[in-house]
Amino acid sequence: MRLLLGKCVDQSRLTFDENDFMIRRTFAPETRGMKLDILAIAAHPDDVEISAGGTIIRAVNEGKKVGIVDLTKGEMGSRGNGELRLQEAEHASKILGIEVRENLHLADCFFTHNEESLRAIIAAVRKYQPDIVLTNAPSDRHPDHGRASKLIRDACFYSGLRRIETNQEQWRPKAVYMFNQDYYNAPDFVVDVTDVWEQKIQALKAYKSQFFNPTSPEPATPISGSEFFDFLKSRCMDFGRPAGFLMAEGFLVDRTPGVRSLFDLI
Repeated sequence: MRLLLGKCVDQSRLTFDENDFMIRRTFAPETRGMKLDILAIAAHPDDVEISAGGTIIRAVNEGKKVGIVDLTKGEMGSRGNGELRLQEAEHASKILGIEVRENLHLADCFFTHNEESLRAIIAAVRKYQPDIVLTNAPSDRHPDHGRASKLIRDACFYSGLRRIETNQEQWRPKAVYMFNQDYYNAPDFVVDVTDVWEQKIQALKAYKSQFFNPTSPEPATPISGSEFFDFLKSRCMDFGRPAGFLMAEGFLVDRTPGVRSLFDLI
């Protein structure tokens, strides 16, 4: 697995750790990376783990190639700091078993739906050519989530337009799915995560600055209380029950999914 953290222009500044992670801290993205089956793109480190971590682990276990692109470092969060969250994302990525992770270093809280942001995401989509993109909920408690969702979904469409030039082949994902976060959205479909639940929680706990720590001097947040993991488990049990799963993660769609046979649904 390669972990790309940051924005890179100077190839001489690449460093490697003992696990062969490529840590990038400066920007000019490679025009072509490995072809991924699934690329999760979200506003902050830990968004993906909270909302789709189990789905990603299942896909990895099925032999799929999965990567994550975080738009920001989450540097405006009440707990921790940007550099610490990059380190935590590295640890979480190892637990998830993903192939690659990048951070686009857009400004937390202040990124906007503009050409610069769109081009950065388009370049990432074309680089990894995912069949499926997972992204933030269309509306949520944190304004960044809904804004990122719209930005990422638009970039996935624009990525298929050949006249938008990035020195890369145009590429449009076959599907874009939005995950549930803090606000409840009735899912259009769910993914069984029962068997990988404990691994998902371990990936979340890699973000030590963000979750429950009784000795932390930092301010409390909606996800830092001891009850947060109970809430998350309850939410996933609620999603799973109608489908006959103990726990599931729920997703929303813009475009109606289709199947060739009714038996693909059972």
